[in-house]
Amino acid sequence: MSKKVKISLQPIGKNITVNPGTQLIEVLHEYGVEFPCGGKGTCGRCKVKLLQGELHADIIQQQKLKKLELCEEWRLACFCKAESDITIEIAQFEDIILADNSTFSFSPGKGYGIAVDVGTTTLVAQLLDLETGRVLDATTALNPQLKFGSDLITRIQNCLDGNQPAMAQLIRKKTGEMIQSLTEKHPVEISKLTLVGNTAMHHIFSGLNVQPLSFYPFESPNLGMQHFSVTQLKWKLPPEAEIQFYPSIGSFVGSDILAGIAATNMAKKENFTILIDLGTNGEIVLGNREKIICASTAAGPAFEGAKISQGMRAVTGAISSVQVETGKMKCHVIGNVPAKGICGSGLVDAMAVLLQQEKIGMFGEINSGENEIELTPGVFLTQQDIREFQLAKAAIAAGLQILLNTFKINFNEVENVFIAGGFGNFLNLQHVIQTGLIETSEEKIIKMGNTALIGAKMFLFEDENFIQKILEKTSHINLEGDSNFQDIYIEKMMM
Repeated sequence: MSKKVKISLQPIGKNITVNPGTQLIEVLHEYGVEFPCGGKGTCGRCKVKLLQGELHADIIQQQKLKKLELCEEWRLACFCKAESDITIEIAQFEDIILADNSTFSFSPGKGYGIAVDVGTTTLVAQLLDLETGRVLDATTALNPQLKFGSDLITRIQNCLDGNQPAMAQLIRKKTGEMIQSLTEKHPVEISKLTLVGNTAMHHIFSGLNVQPLSFYPFESPNLGMQHFSVTQLKWKLPPEAEIQFYPSIGSFVGSDILAGIAATNMAKKENFTILIDLGTNGEIVLGNREKIICASTAAGPAFEGAKISQGMRAVTGAISSVQVETGKMKCHVIGNVPAKGICGSGLVDAMAVLLQQEKIGMFGEINSGENEIELTPGVFLTQQDIREFQLAKAAIAAGLQILLNTFKINFNEVENVFIAGGFGNFLNLQHVIQTGLIETSEEKIIKMGNTALIGAKMFLFEDENFIQKILEKTSHINLEGDSNFQDIYIEKMMM
């Protein structure tokens, strides 16, 4: 492999070493940078200022930069690859971007705040100046609870087996270390800290009983806001700092989705909006300013690599996209290295391409009669992998249909569909539609990445009344309780 190159991210002062040819989108999304137009270069929100080095802008990017009225030192991160050492300034950290491509209007506060997305797989924390709304720094880490299982059901079982105190200690300690790394670099007074996560993360972090989440209908009586003192968590913060883990909505629909509802402005819009989080646990939301309904599905594991024979997260070595060029299948690998496996976006692409090439049939069967298909040297999809995709796809598609049926509307009456989740930035929307995952038109779909983190940042500037207004119009349903669920689910299994 050729010599590594260094990417310096400003103003957060992060240095990242990557292989030449690595796409910036693969680096920036881990720090909470969003790509509202899905990498089409139309919104300009992922713009970065080139401070040092060279970052090639082809003719298409130059045309888009001109249309966006950006001068020559600017680049669109969604179009760029790091071929040599560069220093870039991330413009998006100047203010809080909403999922609907607008800027969050806030009343300036005093001091500094930290927003934390407590993800099942990944933790993300951003340090903000509460007077300006600017992101001063960001850090990420793997959730140390991964050793207790990659999915929520396994972690809940581990809690029931007596491991919850250890799991709570792990996540509190790691979050505290992330916060300390931010405050050591920026010796400022933290006045407020917001945490969001799914219901299981909320319960484990807070030391609440997870047993109700282990059996149908998965309803816990302890969904509310949890307040913590600095002493209680043993974090190195001012003793008066306000620390809150925001409330869950119901079942496995947690405060990460509450934050997503805030980030999409759903609760303020007259028209219907859909939010789909394709994370470790798939959640879907449909609503407007009158009423919001949400549900969780058992879809996430396949989309995050679990249950896929060579599945992996969207990290270096993962096939993140598959397309056909001159009649042949071509795979893009994150980090510009030989492929080790495939992540969720690559899986969606592979299904669409294999359907186009008639290598698999409408029931998901491999038409050659063999048990696997080679995507690229060393990486295969098995018949069971295809079935796991069908199950995950059907869970999301059936859930969406039931929510639409509940409102007695169809996709024509939905203004936008926001896709959240770690791998959303990499999704090919045409392939999403072709596989039947989301059965709407491409122009309605907006890939938004980490809406949980956007909402968590918004919560730094809002009081509990803001949250209460959203919760009052939001309800949760169990999809399996719908009499038509099984029929719809089986129908959506078809490719």
